Amino acid sequence: MKLSFLALQQKATIFVDFLNIVSMNANDILKALSTVQEPDLKKDLVSLNMVKNVVVTGNEVSFTIVLTTPACPMKEKIEKDCISAIHTLVAENAVVKIEMTANVTSNRPDKLTLPGVKNIIAVASGKGGVGKSTVSSNLAIALSLSGAKVGLLDADIHGPSVPMMFGEMDSQPLMKDVDGKSLMVPIEKFGIKLLSIGFLIKPEQAVVWRGPMVSSALRQFVNDTDWGELDYLILDLPPGTGDIHLTMLQVVPLTGIVMVTTPQAVALADAYKAATMFGMTPVKVPILGIVENMAYFIPAELPDNKYYLFGNGGGKTMSNVLNVPFLGEVPIYMSVREGGDSGAPAAMLENSPAQKSFKQIAERVAQQIAMLNANPKPATS
Repeated sequence: MKLSFLALQQKATIFVDFLNIVSMNANDILKALSTVQEPDLKKDLVSLNMVKNVVVTGNEVSFTIVLTTPACPMKEKIEKDCISAIHTLVAENAVVKIEMTANVTSNRPDKLTLPGVKNIIAVASGKGGVGKSTVSSNLAIALSLSGAKVGLLDADIHGPSVPMMFGEMDSQPLMKDVDGKSLMVPIEKFGIKLLSIGFLIKPEQAVVWRGPMVSSALRQFVNDTDWGELDYLILDLPPGTGDIHLTMLQVVPLTGIVMVTTPQAVALADAYKAATMFGMTPVKVPILGIVENMAYFIPAELPDNKYYLFGNGGGKTMSNVLNVPFLGEVPIYMSVREGGDSGAPAAMLENSPAQKSFKQIAERVAQQIAMLNANPKPATS
């Protein structure tokens, strides 16, 4: 029985694919992956040493991609590009299995302070009431949900918010002895290590301290606390440009600043001043980007309508003026307010609009830090 030309062609194709699979090896895979570029770092995955554990078994290829952060917003693109490169350059019918892991990068030259912490993010605002603590808390949750190890230090001594936002108003940190030194142990909630002056005083008690006492307390929170190993430590700074900010800049080797504002002019004016302060200090701290909180309101009964209660586009304008990234906007969600009051930050609500907003912001913050660590700029004085 004679085979048709089409059948012969199909058999030939199958035979060629079989030969490709038989000859396929780990070096072929690495060569193909060396054509895949990390979108942010602009270098190929192999030279960045991001490809690990390449195994070829028959027509199956498996390997691990080690990302620079578990919150990487480009992981899906990287995975698709890897599969495409192998199918195009090695074997069209290869079965490609990729495991995505992460090793958060760090570029801290001095590890004397907070030696186990890879990156330290300060969340700042020029004006009170713009939702800085809300952004800090939900940013911590979103980074933690991505798989990162996260800590949150409430540096607002006069108006601590973290205990309420995490539902730990009655908690107190324990003490432990390490090499003859007594250290505080942060409160852990939702997988995040928390520390605040609010854990050490009664909820109704006011902290009536002058600047030197505030600075001394913050130094203790940093140096006399067992923070352990963290990928990201978030500092929730108070509003303004005062003693606390200067103390944190002197004591803590900050990786970068996240600026929070609302759209109205008075909030933006104060945010510009705060941003200027971080450029005036002896060690210039980069601004990772701008978050616009309370960007607009969407009524539940009119989901297609946006009401810009405090103005429109102020955060994006600020990012353009300062030439820094716009990290995202947080609309006015009832769940954000409810979560802050009940001790369950809104970023924990699965598939909610609030979770989506904070997830995007967390990914962009992590992205900026990874790029900063890969291309460090020398400190200026």
